[in-house]
Amino acid sequence: MPTRIIIADDHPIILDGLVHLFTTANDIEVVTRCSDGEEALSSVRRARPDVLVLDVRMPRRNGIEVLREIHREQIPTRVVLLTAEISDEEVLEAVRLGVGGIVLKETAPRQLLQAVRLIAEGGEFIDDTSVRRALDKMMRREAGLADANSVLTPRELELVKMAGVGLRNKQIAEKLGISEATVKIHLHSVYQKLGISGRVELSIYARDKSLV
Repeated sequence: MPTRIIIADDHPIILDGLVHLFTTANDIEVVTRCSDGEEALSSVRRARPDVLVLDVRMPRRNGIEVLREIHREQIPTRVVLLTAEISDEEVLEAVRLGVGGIVLKETAPRQLLQAVRLIAEGGEFIDDTSVRRALDKMMRREAGLADANSVLTPRELELVKMAGVGLRNKQIAEKLGISEATVKIHLHSVYQKLGISGRVELSIYARDKSLV
């Protein structure tokens, strides 16, 4: 049986191109085409395709929102996010929501076909190195936050992030609505807890933990 897919993109020319690409493949059947996120979600609920090829930037629910709802409703359709750009936060959320693939629009058509076939069989396809870098960065940041949260208070963590990007005590005090003396007290506590001696080491710590 052919792999049944739904394609969703709000740009008519891109949508036409995608439909043409997939209809040339004997092992893939295009169930329907959609031009916005709400239509895509309704079509998935109704048709239950094997794969949804979904643009991230769309009106009436973006791709992440559609993926989130598919995950919430436990619909078995696998999702391929197709995008010109995607933020670190969106990459991480998509992976958490069980996305099957993240493919950049500049990717060669044969790779998109390969991605859909792989994902339909239960695999994953995240082919772009920048996407993988974004995911690695976010994972490191989460691990760094977990480490910092285990020893620092929420207020101390705020100070670490601010000091890590080069803000001085006066600037930190203004942002947090506290006195410079209080900032110094918090920083002294941070230094003791982390076993570091000053601002330079604190900046290195913040960078190493991907907190900034």
